[in-house]
Amino acid sequence: MPSVGNKVLLGTAPWLAAKIIGCLHWMLKPEIIGDQSLRRLWADGQPVILAFWHDQLLLMVKGYTGQGARVLISASNDGELIARTMACFGIGSVRGSSTRGGRAAVKEMMALSREPLDLVFTPDGPKGPRHVTKPGVAMLARVSGRPVVPMAFACSHGHRFQSWDRFLLPYPRGRAVYSFGEPLVFEKDETVESFLSRLQLAMDDNNHRAGEHLNQYGLSAV
Repeated sequence: MPSVGNKVLLGTAPWLAAKIIGCLHWMLKPEIIGDQSLRRLWADGQPVILAFWHDQLLLMVKGYTGQGARVLISASNDGELIARTMACFGIGSVRGSSTRGGRAAVKEMMALSREPLDLVFTPDGPKGPRHVTKPGVAMLARVSGRPVVPMAFACSHGHRFQSWDRFLLPYPRGRAVYSFGEPLVFEKDETVESFLSRLQLAMDDNNHRAGEHLNQYGLSAV
């Protein structure tokens, strides 16, 4: 049973985190680049799988402009805080990871793939290795037939924590950008390993593109 302190934390921290996220996004006013293909898919009624690196999680919810999504979030205590914060923005969650409840979570995501909802993964979560794709997203792409769209966030001012993912906290002043890559589809007779290699390259390229966009203003990504 959760302690009184934990109940208070779970009741107040997500609301406060959502307010901070909203304020940071408003002060940064990030640009959006490369989303044309994604918008065409949505216009055609095609839900997608969005994939971004774990360290960029904080403001990603504000970069999502689709009609509805479910995010795979760790079953840990930290994951509970994140899930409740996402709920403040109307984004649902599926609880599980490669270390806790992962098989059941992937099954739930597969069931959700039959509904008109976008599905969201951090392919290197919840504990790394940093910026390395893992099989879960490839398996979902194969079973669901949905395209996977890389997503990235970069900013010119912020702080990197000394966590496994070097989690990014953007500062209010500076430039920021959301970048979207071209959709990737799991091809017939393709192996999971082959798709993961293509996805790794696409995500790395998209991450680099976000940083290059800041370079045109004479700035570097944090």
